[in-house]
Amino acid sequence: MARHSRPARRDARDGASAGGGADAAPPPAAPDAVSSTAAPEPPSPHRWLVLGVVGLAQLMVVLDATIVNIALPSAQKDLGFNDGNRQWIVTAYALAFGSLLLFGGRIADLVGRKVVFLTGLVGFALASAVGGGAPSFEVLVAARALQGMFAALLAPAALSVLTTTFTVPRERGKAFGIYGAIAGTGGAVGLLLGGLLTEYLDWRWCLYVNLLFAVLAFVGGVRLLRSGRPVDRPKLDVPGAVLVSVGLFCVVYGFSNAEQHSWSSPDTWIFLIAGAVLVAAFGWWQTRAAHPLLPPRVPLDRDRGASFIAMFISGAGMFGVFLFLTYYLQQSLLYSPIRTGLAFLPMVAVMVTMSVTTTNFMLPRLGPKPIVPVGMGIAGLGMAWMTRLDLNSTYPGHVLPPLLVLGFGLGLVFAPAINTATAGVATHDAGVASATVNTMQQVGGSIGTALLNTLATTAAANYLTGRRPTRAAVAQSQLESYSTAYWWSAAFFALGMLVTGALFRAGRPRTHVPEEPEPVRA
Repeated sequence: MARHSRPARRDARDGASAGGGADAAPPPAAPDAVSSTAAPEPPSPHRWLVLGVVGLAQLMVVLDATIVNIALPSAQKDLGFNDGNRQWIVTAYALAFGSLLLFGGRIADLVGRKVVFLTGLVGFALASAVGGGAPSFEVLVAARALQGMFAALLAPAALSVLTTTFTVPRERGKAFGIYGAIAGTGGAVGLLLGGLLTEYLDWRWCLYVNLLFAVLAFVGGVRLLRSGRPVDRPKLDVPGAVLVSVGLFCVVYGFSNAEQHSWSSPDTWIFLIAGAVLVAAFGWWQTRAAHPLLPPRVPLDRDRGASFIAMFISGAGMFGVFLFLTYYLQQSLLYSPIRTGLAFLPMVAVMVTMSVTTTNFMLPRLGPKPIVPVGMGIAGLGMAWMTRLDLNSTYPGHVLPPLLVLGFGLGLVFAPAINTATAGVATHDAGVASATVNTMQQVGGSIGTALLNTLATTAAANYLTGRRPTRAAVAQSQLESYSTAYWWSAAFFALGMLVTGALFRAGRPRTHVPEEPEPVRA
């Protein structure tokens, strides 16, 4: 199928790193021909309201990964499921979300971002209603899986809407600063909101609250988003979709299974090896497919690839922080769920401030190379500082300072990485590029949480070996487990500092000439 002509000055990086063969782009049209027929699409007059709609949808998706955590004890008591099964309330969402994100991103490119965005909202709301009214454990797990499926449609569509709405560099910096802050702090907001709803209403409201988010975002989406779909749509890469979806499912399931079983369990390694083989097969297939699900030109760009890696590593470290610091505050310092959520808010405020400042002032002048690696290093220092927390620590003197340092570092990572990962990408690749950002963060978070949980559990068991399990010994073993998790999180960020420092190009971001807008049908 023939493709539309593009301007001759199209981003060289997208074309140079594309795979050969059937996926090679056709020759660009002559400059004169393009200039006489094409003009960049004017910015939406309602673009800042669009940012509000997209941010609301993204917040709903991200906070749902943690909001149910605080509600689990109440849900378990109400529905009567055992400790061995409760992990599936969290895992069902992560499995469906992480494994289907790339597929959902490509659907947004092929069908149209507005349609997929609104469909994801409606489906997510209905699944939340089913989960909130669930009469049994099985129905609740099924509803959480449905939430993950529709989130896999919604999240990449939301980010690709933002990518194609904000084309002016300065405005784009502000928009992605806000979006990056939401992506990075949604988990903490979920902890606070989950505590409030569980303590003052009922655990079911941790799911019902999504209806409010979804209705507001749906009304705004219907009124503000541009409709239409590409006229010239490539075919869907079905083999690629199957390979990557099943492969990511196996990877996420394998690491989730490791949380409940020994690393020597055959079930764990069978899924991990199968997932690695399938993901590798997906990468091989993308270089040969006529219409690849993830065109090689997208991840093989150095800056974009470095941004994907940054999201993966920071997701692994950040989700571990939320998990283990939550346990520390509630079990060691005896904080209530609400007080625990409030404890994260200063970190959220610093992260939001730094995200907006970085993308608006620093990224346009310096580029991502000094910013993201430095942010990784600062986040690692914050994690190392947390290893000093003990049973006598106070929030103002001991917990708050490393939290602020962590928020400062993450604010230098998330927004610039998301901005760089989606900058200059072809319009028809915006959805899949956005999906890859979400996929890396989600899969990184799942893997990081499983690894850190296993290491922390082992550290606690090792501490109690040869000791009487007194109350004081058990409390100290918990501190040992948290400290181990923090050190490993610091190691993740140190690795991220080295990798992103080596991969990002030096200098200011390259200026991308807007492409010819694709014709759309109403």
